[in-house]
Amino acid sequence: MYPCGDMSPRSPLDRRRFVSLSLAATASAAASPWTALAQSATRATLVLHPDQPGPSVPANFLGLSYETQQLSDPTFFSPANKGLIAQLRALAPHGVLRLGGNTSDYGYWKPTPDSKMPPRKPREYKVGDPDPNTAYAVTPEAVHNLNAFLDATGWTCLYGINLGTNIPSLAAEEAAFVTKTLGPKLEYLQIGNEADRFGSTIRDPQTWGVDAFLAEWLTFAKAILAKVPNAMFGMPDIASNATWFATIGEKLKDDPIRAHIACLSHHYYIGGPPSNPEMTIDKILRPNPTVLKQAEMTSAAAKKLDTHWRMTEGNTCYRGGKPGVSDVFASALWSADYLLQLASLGYAGVNLHGGDGQMVANSLGGKLPGDELVLAAHGNPAEHPHPYYTPIAHIGDKYVAEPVSVGMRFAGIFAGAQLFALDFDPGPVNATAYAGRLANGQHAVAIINKDRTQPLAIDLARYSLGFTLTAPALDSRSAELGEPSRFREVSIVPPSSAIILYSTQG
Repeated sequence: MYPCGDMSPRSPLDRRRFVSLSLAATASAAASPWTALAQSATRATLVLHPDQPGPSVPANFLGLSYETQQLSDPTFFSPANKGLIAQLRALAPHGVLRLGGNTSDYGYWKPTPDSKMPPRKPREYKVGDPDPNTAYAVTPEAVHNLNAFLDATGWTCLYGINLGTNIPSLAAEEAAFVTKTLGPKLEYLQIGNEADRFGSTIRDPQTWGVDAFLAEWLTFAKAILAKVPNAMFGMPDIASNATWFATIGEKLKDDPIRAHIACLSHHYYIGGPPSNPEMTIDKILRPNPTVLKQAEMTSAAAKKLDTHWRMTEGNTCYRGGKPGVSDVFASALWSADYLLQLASLGYAGVNLHGGDGQMVANSLGGKLPGDELVLAAHGNPAEHPHPYYTPIAHIGDKYVAEPVSVGMRFAGIFAGAQLFALDFDPGPVNATAYAGRLANGQHAVAIINKDRTQPLAIDLARYSLGFTLTAPALDSRSAELGEPSRFREVSIVPPSSAIILYSTQG
C-alpha cells in the first residue's frame, strides 16, 4: 500500500542507456530469476498504430463513490478531514466524487432545524437492503463543508438526490441549494440510485419498470428545473439492467429534457455476495463479457441523446467486498485493467465505491457480510479495510490507500491522454495492453499481465520502462507502484504484474 508520489512521465532514458541496463541485468547472474523468466516467457505480438486515434481520456477520469449518508456527518467531507483530502489529492489531481449508493434514497433535505422528513409508506424489510426505517438528514452545514472539501482536493462532485422516499418539491429545494453552493464544482445531479431494483425494494414490483421510472424521474427533474433552469442530470444509474438504456434513449431523444442530460450512468460489480465461493481472485482477473455488453448498450443510448456515459458505482464483489479478494493485490491488477478498458470504450469516467465501513454497512442492512467470513476463519475483521473493497480505508485515525486504489493510480497515468489503436496478441497468457499519446506528446503503453504463472516477453523498440505495478503475490495486502530497479529487464512482464512503457528519444 505504498504508491509512489510522482507519476508524471520523466525524461525518457536514451536508447543507449536503456540497452546497457538490459544487458547489465542479463549478465548479473546466471541464476537470476529474470533469466529464468526470460527463458520461459511467451512472446507477445504488439504493434502500435498511433495514426489511428481512439477515445480521449478526460483529465478527471478517476473517481470515487461514497454513500450519500456520509453527509449526515458534516465533519466527514470537510476541510478539517485532512487525511482524506491528502489521499484524494494523491489519487488524482482532478477527480470526481460521487455521492449516492443505497442510502441516497433514504435521506432527506433539512434546511432548518424545524424541517420535517417527508412521510413514507411502510414496507417489509428485505435482508441485504437498507432498513426501511433508515432516515438521516442532509443539512446546509454538510453541503457548505462539502464545498470546502472539494476546494481542498481539486475534485468535482456528482450529487445524488433521493428519488425512492422523497417528494419533488423537497428534491427541488435541495438541488437549488446544492447547485448554488457548489457552483462549477457540481458536475451534475443524479436522481435516484439503482432504480432498476426498486421493484424489489421500495416500489410495487407489479407496476415498476423503466416506463414507471421515467415518468417519476421526469416529475422530479421538471420540479428541479423550475427552480434551477440550468440544472444538469445523470441518469438512470442502474444496478445491472442495461436494457433500460434502449428505452430511455428512444423515449428521450426528441424530448427537450435531453438538453439537460449530462451523462448516462450505470453500476458494475463483478459478482457476489462475499459468501459466494465463485468469487475468487481468478474470477476477478478473468475477462468479463458483461463489461462489453454494458458499454455497447450504454453508448448506443448516449449517442442518441448526444451525451456522455459513465460507470458511477462499482467494484469487485458487491455487498461490501470479499476479504482475500477485494483487499489484496489482485484487486489492483483488476482496477488498472478495468479502468483502462472503460477508457478505451469511450467512458467519461469511473467511480469505484467505498467509504466509511458503517455507512456501507447501513446500505446493506447494518452489517458487512465479509466480517462473517473473517470470523469463521478465526481472523479479526478489524485488521481489514471496511468495507473490504474500499479504495481508501479509514483505519483508526488514518486514511490508507488500499491496493485497488493503487491500480486506479496506474490507470490514472493516462488521464488526459488520447488513446490510439494497437494490435496485441499475448497468446495463452491472460494479459491486456493499452496505448495513448499523453498531454506532453509522449507515447505510453500499459501492459497488464494478470496471469498467475506465465511471464510475457515484449519486444517494443524505442520504449523504456517507466512504472511497475507489483506485489509479492496476488493475495498480498499491499501493492507498489514505482520505478523499476536498474536490474529490471524491460523486455519481460512477470506474472501478476503490470508495466508502463514510455517512448524514448533518438
